[in-house]
Amino acid sequence: MDILMPRLSDTMEEGVVASWHAKVGDEVHAGDVLVEIETDKALMEHESYQDGVLTEILVPEGGSADIGAPIGRMRVAGEPEDGAAAPTGAVEGSAPAQPEAPAEPAAAATPSTPDTATAAAAPSGAPSGTVAPAAGTNGARVRATPLVRRLARESGVDLGTLTGSGPGGRIIRADLDRATPAPAAAPAPVEQPAAVAVPVTEDDEVTPLGSMRRTIARRLADSMRTAPHFYLTRTVDAGPMGQLRAELNAKLVAADRPKISLNDIVLRAVAVALRRHPEMNSSFGEDAIVTHNRVHVGMAVATPAGLVVPVLRDADTRSLTDIAGTARELAGKARDRKLSPAEMTGSTFTVSNLGMFGVDQFTAVINPPEAGILAVGALREEPGVVDGAVAVVKRMTVTLSVDHRVVDGAQGAQFLADLAQLLENPWLAVV
Repeated sequence: MDILMPRLSDTMEEGVVASWHAKVGDEVHAGDVLVEIETDKALMEHESYQDGVLTEILVPEGGSADIGAPIGRMRVAGEPEDGAAAPTGAVEGSAPAQPEAPAEPAAAATPSTPDTATAAAAPSGAPSGTVAPAAGTNGARVRATPLVRRLARESGVDLGTLTGSGPGGRIIRADLDRATPAPAAAPAPVEQPAAVAVPVTEDDEVTPLGSMRRTIARRLADSMRTAPHFYLTRTVDAGPMGQLRAELNAKLVAADRPKISLNDIVLRAVAVALRRHPEMNSSFGEDAIVTHNRVHVGMAVATPAGLVVPVLRDADTRSLTDIAGTARELAGKARDRKLSPAEMTGSTFTVSNLGMFGVDQFTAVINPPEAGILAVGALREEPGVVDGAVAVVKRMTVTLSVDHRVVDGAQGAQFLADLAQLLENPWLAVV
């Protein structure tokens, strides 16, 4: 029985085997952790669905494989030692055999909404890694991985016309690549510049790209290439935010409760502003603009492995202290690479704060398919005029990056004006 590379996030196309928790010949029970998989966003454990014996490791530690590709084999109860009599289609990570169901419809071209992002990762009722049958134009049933089915739709290839070379006749990516004609005079892919040979001397240190760093490079390059960015900058009076934070933290400490940060206030204000300006809470699809009815704010978190964006769901309906507690928990899990797929998918707008590093102002790259991202600088003291007199004032500069395909300049300016009002009068965002 094959152990397949599971699908562990909605953007995952391949995974890296970080470590095997069992050796060849070990007995494995249902629920035991078989292997740790490094995805494009996190390090996650994959459990066995059945009792058996691990008979072969196909992908060693550090190796990678496409979603649905075999990474190992195990012998389950009732299966001969050579594994020849394994039931057709029985694979580790697949659901038990069921009666044939109608063909799965092709995924819509528009971005996944927060409520459907998790469901899109695998067919309903099947665990991650399930290889579902697909149907060709001739009505024949074919077996292919989710990645292969998506690539086939994008390239217009009928899977029913292909012969699979994978286990059990499954169509794998190599079969699809052989059947897909190379486009004439196709432009060079974005990754080409990164592939230019770099002179390396004995004094240089070469670090292979991890799965997360490769995904960050691909997604952000795609964002800069496809989304026409424009930028709006505003400097706000941050004194009231600092005063509110000090007053609330004094009461929270007295009540033996965790304190809040300036970033928590910014996250709450952004959520309120997004509710008032639904055009900023939108995504660009191939043939339509999708306006999200729920406000899910992503917060960029730097980790040693790269940037991840955990999601504060329904942030516009949550209290400031609730946002603060959830943000603290998600940031800790991000740094420990313990975020679940559900905690990293479905954001409708992102906030990136580099103020804690002393950065006064910067511009951020939009997290696709969102319409915008807010870059937050440091709170700083500088001379200003208060009631006609020169005084020391606290200020903060925020820069809004906007996808011009979704939002026009005036709409972005109105959103930023309302956000500035909330930041300068933070009680309006709290109550």
